[in-house]
This record gives sequence, structure tokens and C-alpha cells, in this order.
Amino acid sequence: MNLLITGGAGFIGSHVVRLFVKAYSDYNIYNLDKLSYAGNLENIKDIEKAKNYTFIKGDITDKAFLTEIFRKYNFDAIIHLAAESHVDRSIENPLAFVETNIIGTINLLEQCRKNWNNDRKKHLFYHISTDEVYGSLGEKGLFEETTSYKPNSPYSASKASSDHFVRAYGETYKIPYIITNCSNNYGANQFPEKLIPLFINNIINNKSLPVYGDGKYTRDWLYVEDHARAIDIVFHNGKNKETYNIGGFNEWQNIALIKLLCKLMDQKLGRNEGTSSQLITYITDRPGHDRRYAIDANKIYSELGWKPSVTFEDGLSKTIDWYLDNQEWLVNITSGAYKEYYNKMYLKK
Repeated sequence: MNLLITGGAGFIGSHVVRLFVKAYSDYNIYNLDKLSYAGNLENIKDIEKAKNYTFIKGDITDKAFLTEIFRKYNFDAIIHLAAESHVDRSIENPLAFVETNIIGTINLLEQCRKNWNNDRKKHLFYHISTDEVYGSLGEKGLFEETTSYKPNSPYSASKASSDHFVRAYGETYKIPYIITNCSNNYGANQFPEKLIPLFINNIINNKSLPVYGDGKYTRDWLYVEDHARAIDIVFHNGKNKETYNIGGFNEWQNIALIKLLCKLMDQKLGRNEGTSSQLITYITDRPGHDRRYAIDANKIYSELGWKPSVTFEDGLSKTIDWYLDNQEWLVNITSGAYKEYYNKMYLKK
């Protein structure tokens, strides 16, 4: 099999690439990434010399480039992770999310339409999406695969649109496809614009911990290695034209998560308990902020046998240890343009 994984130098993508390269020596794994601010080849340097692995630098918004690599490598299947993914950035620059998340996805689908014979045994377009397409929940209830879409940010709207295009190409052109919608991921190698690595980095450097609104926004958290395992299982055993929600069965209010993170960081850094929590600073809420996400992942559990392997406390502890052991990675990735972005987003509110 010639398997294309897009966005494989990013956070989730790097874990997926590593899993497939190591688990399937008979697959040719092609990692396509344009190496934007969140794409980092250091994330996968441990497998860069593997015989079944090839890195391709390029942009999914470049139609001519995609035509060239499809002709050269004759991809049998695609796991599509490449995306702009940060809500705050989508509020600042929504058109960038339209270009990458919608147009980029359509460009890939067009290549599948032109090059595949639509046999599910040989071909699959596996589209990785988000629970944010469903909108916001009240105090009760869970997102199910049949929940109506109601995106509230430019990011979630762009992902919802790309989901619809995948389904449309599947129905109209018979391209085999599967969509998974996942909850908030956390773990090693995540770019520190997202909550957990951002706050780990800030605690290390005794910087303020910017909390939106009242801090009571609720999210379901999924350890990234568990997500990679789920992607593996769905890719090989998922049914054509199906959607699977992947969640951690693990809801936390932001402020409760942050206080747990502060407690663990104080322990690991040898600081007095309560030191890090003094860095918490409440800032102006962001526009269109969804109050609660929660995923019902029983379908993938009952049909495909997947479930999370680690508790949140254990996963969070492992995540903190990784960042503390890789502070040079943190320093390198938070230099330059990221500092300008951080100052704009979090220090002027």
C-alpha cells in the first residue's frame, strides 16, 4: 500500500505517522506537510530514516503540486490531517482556514476522483475532523455521530464544510471515505498555542496563565497516542461512508484542569503547592466561545473495540514529563513569530 498522510509533521499527524511506519513495514508511508509554524520535522526525527518512510514538503492548496505527486507515487489511500486548527487564529484570519481546510481538502478529493477506481478494499479517503463542528452543548447531553452540525467559529465552520465535501464526493463520485470527529487532544509535541502546552511553558517561565472568561468552559480530553491507535483501527476496520466520534470519556472544566496542571507542575518542579496557581489571570472571553463539548464514543467502542488506554491524570503527568524533558524543543518552537502572535492574542486583553 502507498499511504499518504497529510500534516504528518504536526502534533497529531506525527504520532499517526510514527505508529504506521513502525507497525506496517509493508506499507510505503508518505508524509506530506508544508511545515508551517506548527509543522516540525523534529517531531518525527526518530523515524526519518525508516525504509518505508518518505517525507514530501508541499501545500495541499497547490493543485499542480498535488497532481504531480499523485502521478509519481500512485497513492492508494489518504489519512487527511493537514489543517489549520486553532480557533483564536481563525478569528484573526478566517480566510487562511478557508484556503487550507476547505480548498485543500477539495483539491485532495479531486485527485482521488481522477485517479482511483473507488474500490474500498484498495482505496480510502480518511478525513480527520473535530467535535467542534457540532457547536456547543448545555450542561447535559453528548455529541453523537448523528448530531446536527452547528459550528460557531471560522475554524469549526471550515472543518464542517470540509466534512460535507468529503461526504458529497463519496456520494456523487463514489470515493470510499470515513470521517472521524475527535475531542481535544493533548500529549507530546503539541505546539504551545493550545491550552496544556501553553500553560506548561508559562509555568516553567513564571508567566501568567491567561484564562478566558470565567474558566468554566468544558472540554473532553483525549490522549494523542490513544487517538493515533483509534485512527489505525478505523483505517483498517471502519466501514465505508461511516462517521466515528473519538472521545476520551473525560470531561473537564478549563479551570479545574488548569488547577490540576498547576498542582502537578509544582510537584515536578519542586515548588511549594499553590505557587503556579497564583499565575492564573482571567482575560476577556473570545468571540463565539462554545460552552461545552462532550463526545459519545460508544460507537467506535462497540463496533471496533477501541477505548482510551490511560486516565487523564496519568496522561497529563506523562505530557508534563515530556515537556520538562524537552525544554530545548519548547525554546526553539516558541521563538520568533510565535512570540509576536502570543503577545497579540494574550497580553493585550
